[in-house]
Amino acid sequence: MFLSVFDVFKIGIGPSSSHTMGPMTAANRFLDEILAGDWPRPRQATVAALKVSLHGSLAFTGVGHGTGRAVVLGLCGLAPDSVDPDRTDATIAAVEAEGLVHPPGHPAYRFRPAHDLVYDRSNRLPGHANGLQFFALDADGTLLLRRIYYSIGGGFVVSEAELARGPAAAEAAVVPYPFENAAQMLEMAASSGLSIAQMKRANEEARIGRKALDAGLDRIWEAMDGCIRRGLATDGQLPGDLKVNRRARAIHTQLEQQWQRNELGPFAGNDWLGVYAMAVNEENAAGGRVVTAPTNGAAGVIPAVLKHHATFATGATRASIRDMLLTAAAIGGIIKHNASISGAEVGCQGEVGSASAMAAAALCAAMGGTPAQVENAAEIALEHHLGMTCDPVAGLVQIPCIERNAFGAVKAVTAASLALKGDGTHKVSLDVCVETMRQTGHDMSERYKETSQAGLAVNVVAC
Repeated sequence: MFLSVFDVFKIGIGPSSSHTMGPMTAANRFLDEILAGDWPRPRQATVAALKVSLHGSLAFTGVGHGTGRAVVLGLCGLAPDSVDPDRTDATIAAVEAEGLVHPPGHPAYRFRPAHDLVYDRSNRLPGHANGLQFFALDADGTLLLRRIYYSIGGGFVVSEAELARGPAAAEAAVVPYPFENAAQMLEMAASSGLSIAQMKRANEEARIGRKALDAGLDRIWEAMDGCIRRGLATDGQLPGDLKVNRRARAIHTQLEQQWQRNELGPFAGNDWLGVYAMAVNEENAAGGRVVTAPTNGAAGVIPAVLKHHATFATGATRASIRDMLLTAAAIGGIIKHNASISGAEVGCQGEVGSASAMAAAALCAAMGGTPAQVENAAEIALEHHLGMTCDPVAGLVQIPCIERNAFGAVKAVTAASLALKGDGTHKVSLDVCVETMRQTGHDMSERYKETSQAGLAVNVVAC
């Protein structure tokens, strides 16, 4: 099993990797299929119009998560990693006014978001909770091409056919350390004498080489750090009917003033972790540039722990940040392969829970932990997120998501500290915990899996 660090950490925009980045990518893929022309159609038939329907969680919380906006941007040919967040409103307004999309390399297609984008809450597609259907029609309205895509969490998108085929076979043979679970990872670490980061690095370098890997890791960290800095410098109100005020800037100002007065209170460590995480998730909620870690809804946990380490730890270097990202990606890959990182599939235990486990492992490794201690840290963090629901108020990634990232970061540090004080032996393995998370998600009511049909979403007045 190989999942690249650059699959786990993807630069994109908020507010959701599964509900924003994924649908935008799905729209890009549909445009590519139209252009390729590798599908049966009547002679001389020409695509003139597009339609899209959203299903499952995308239909229920798509408005608050910006799914419709993402589809429009994607049909304009814009991609999550390159779209300018400051220009999205103007792009969408132009499509709504003209009733056309103009993707590069294509003719103009009729697409009227109010009519041609349907939030279908009645029909759930069978493959996954986050389903999209795309339709291409000729000028007379005759269907020429229909495709189904699933946004499976963390910005990952698969077609209906790809989902049916399952993971690609023989993927393990192309990397030197093809661990599929934590037990295999620890066995390979013991036999090779390498750390988890070193094994992950060897796997990545087998694909792209050291120079490209380090440049990519630095780019990911710079994007994370830039997101924190923007969040700490911006105040005002987040979009949506909840009218939630940004808090990170004001909290950061208080902490800076205390720091300058050399006043380090008993909560200083938690305060700095919390403000870094909240800064990221306020940016995410505002549709800003973020990094999936492993999702947008959980995007603040890992950057907060890395930032805290880079700022306050003695001896923190660029190399240690790279190793932390590699370690976190190794744990994230195990969780995604054996369970899920999708809130619509397993609840927030799969998002913030996974992020906290990844961050705990990364910090434990940076502090000199053995592979066994690193695995223990990840298990501790994930175990204490089991059963966490995803119930965003008003379908917005704001309440409880922003504060939840702060708590995920604090739990990650606590888990790393506990693991470092032991010798790596423990009763519950990470693999058992991941499987428990998968089973818990399977048993969890759909109402608590990013549909805003239960929990806080129905007990808090939205406006």
